[in-house]
Amino acid sequence: MPLFETTAGIAMAAGLSIIGGALGTAWVQSAIGSSAMGVIAEKPEEASKLLIWLVIPETIVIFGFVIAIMLTLKIAG
Repeated sequence: MPLFETTAGIAMAAGLSIIGGALGTAWVQSAIGSSAMGVIAEKPEEASKLLIWLVIPETIVIFGFVIAIMLTLKIAG
């Protein structure tokens, strides 16, 4: 007898993929943000370059969302 039914396990995995991606992104962006503020305080002209570094970790959330969608479509299919 399985611990979870297949649908419940896939739903939990989809939720964990989004939660994991969001927590990982928050952790990374907090470090990048504090470092970027220090650089901007010394060199304000570097602000546009540092904005790119703040946006890059958002791909982690997007990947988690894509995995969750793929898992959810497996339930429906």
